[in-house]
Amino acid sequence: MNPTLPAALALLSMLLPWSASARTVYRCVRDNTVSLATAPEPGSKCTPQQIDDSAVQTPNLWGNMGIFSGTLYEREQDGALVYSTRNLPGSRVFLKFTVATPPGEPAHEGLGKVGTPQLNRHAKQFKAAAKATGVDDAWLRAIAHAESGFDAGAISPKGAQGVMQLMPDTATEWGVADPLSAEQSINGGARYMKALLKRYKGDRTLAAAAYNAGIGAVTRYKGVPPYAETLAYVEKVSALYQRYREAMGFKVETPAR
Repeated sequence: MNPTLPAALALLSMLLPWSASARTVYRCVRDNTVSLATAPEPGSKCTPQQIDDSAVQTPNLWGNMGIFSGTLYEREQDGALVYSTRNLPGSRVFLKFTVATPPGEPAHEGLGKVGTPQLNRHAKQFKAAAKATGVDDAWLRAIAHAESGFDAGAISPKGAQGVMQLMPDTATEWGVADPLSAEQSINGGARYMKALLKRYKGDRTLAAAAYNAGIGAVTRYKGVPPYAETLAYVEKVSALYQRYREAMGFKVETPAR
């Protein structure tokens, strides 16, 4: 038997005691290796993760690991049968499985490339949007640079449009009638970013992750989603933000040594 990720997790959760509408799976880490278990594993650092029985999508408890195969083991622990994907002493093979961690939802790496800051691109519009919303001008430019490379006519394969690459529903929500208008896109994107920064108490990393993958994904994973696209996007925006801050004459923070 070789189920895929949803089937394997579903089976794992079915082996747990039923509790209202959710079950607990433990994500256990030891020596930089990850396993899932129905009880905390001896010798591992384990974090409980709730699996909602009514969830539309099975959560990714592994992280960004691509496609790999593994084994679910059965063993006795404290007088009860427990199941784990780590081969601990006394374990016996229960089933084989294949995991494909998710590539993303609306997540994307962005159309823009990390490069030299482009301070002349829509400068008036960014300055006005920053003043109106209170969102850092350099941060808005970093988002636009990563999203579209400042191309007002950019349309992504997933349907995002304009300088700030707003999805149609998001554009409508934030009052953008013409998503291919640089001014409207920047203003709408700035208002949306202001709301995200307020939601995440000024945490730019979470705001960027939500801008990329959606608020729901950040909520589901309680942080930056483990999508390859989102991880690359957040890293790109962070690097660009530092470059824009420096190019605009602000002091740039560096790690202490």
